[in-house]
Amino acid sequence: MQSFSKPIIDEIDELLAKHYGVTEEELDFIINYDIKYRMGDKLNEGGVG
Repeated sequence: MQSFSKPIIDEIDELLAKHYGVTEEELDFIINYDIKYRMGDKLNEGGVG
């Protein structure tokens, strides 16, 4: 289940990325880090947690 705060955090990440000159590729990594790495572990375990 996706957090209700995720869209807000993503918006903050986008604003900070513009301020610090982060590339689109780097921003994509930052925004999707939880999904790819943290949630990936739970998905591989069959959704336990």
